[in-house]
Amino acid sequence: MIRISRRRFLKTLGLSGAGTLALGSTYGFAIEPFWRLDVTRYALAPPGWPRGLKLSLAVIADLHAGGPAMPLGRIEEIVETTNALRADAILLLGDFAASHKFKTRSVAPKDWAKALSELRAPLGVHAVLGNHDWWDDLGAQRRLAGPVHGRRALENVGIPVYENAVVRLSKASQPFWLAGLGDQLAFIRRRRAGAWRKFQGVDDLKGTLAQVTDAAPVILLAHEPDIFPHVPSRVALTLSGHTHGGQVRLFGYSPMVPSRFGNRFAYGHIVEDERHLVVSGGLGCSILPVRMGVPPEIVLVDVAA
Repeated sequence: MIRISRRRFLKTLGLSGAGTLALGSTYGFAIEPFWRLDVTRYALAPPGWPRGLKLSLAVIADLHAGGPAMPLGRIEEIVETTNALRADAILLLGDFAASHKFKTRSVAPKDWAKALSELRAPLGVHAVLGNHDWWDDLGAQRRLAGPVHGRRALENVGIPVYENAVVRLSKASQPFWLAGLGDQLAFIRRRRAGAWRKFQGVDDLKGTLAQVTDAAPVILLAHEPDIFPHVPSRVALTLSGHTHGGQVRLFGYSPMVPSRFGNRFAYGHIVEDERHLVVSGGLGCSILPVRMGVPPEIVLVDVAA
C-alpha cells in the first residue's frame, strides 16, 4: 500500500489545479478566439408568421476588426464561410471596429468594408452599427453626430446601413420588413476616473416601426439586446449581438455580460411573451482577446410558419 502525506497530496492537487487553469487559459487566449469558427443554427416559427414564407438569414456580429484575433485574412474566411451557407439575406449587426486597448494592429474601415463587399445573398446584405463603431470615431463623439467612418466605408462598397430606418423586401412574392435600430450607446457622455460612464443613444424604436406601412412581418436588427423588453409583439424577430455571450460562458452562465439585464439576454434564442430574440455570440473580442465556452460564430436563422 502506498502512503502519501497530506502535504504532498495538497501540493499535487495544487499543481494539478494550476495546470488545468493554465491549460484553460491557453485555450481561451490562444485557441478559441483564433482557430474555431462555428455556424450556430436556429429554426423559429414566430406567432403569425405567414405560411409559405421561408427565410434563411445569416448573421455576422461583432467582428472587431484588428489584431490579434481579427486580422483581414480572418474576415475573408468569415465571408467565404458565410457565402457558403447560401442564405436569403445576410445581416451585419455592428461593432465592425475594435476600439479596445489590447488591439495589436488595426484594419482600416475601407479594408474590412472591402472584404465584406464580397458577401453575396439573393435579398442582399444589410447592416446596422454598434457602439464601438461610434466610439472609434472621435470626430463623431465631439460632434455628437454621425455619420461615422464605418458607415461611410460600408456605404462606399454598396452595403446599406440602417439607422432608425426600414426596408421592405420580398421572397416568392411574400413581403417582409427589415428594421434597423440606431445604436443605444452611441455617445460617451462622461468619462472620468472614479465615475460611471454615461451613454446617449441614437435609437428611436417608435419612430423606426412607424415607417412600417402594412401588415407584413418585421425583423428588427438591434446591436444591443437591451431594447428587447420594449419591442412590441408586432415585431416577429429581434436579432442582436454586442454581448459576445460574455466571451466566457460556462454551463450556460456568463460571469460578465455588457448588459444591464445580466444573463437574461446574454446569448442564444430567448422567447418572452411569445416574442423571439436571437443574440449572437459574435466573432471578435472586446477588451481582452479571450473566449472560452463561446467560440466565434456565424449565426444562421431559419424562419418559417
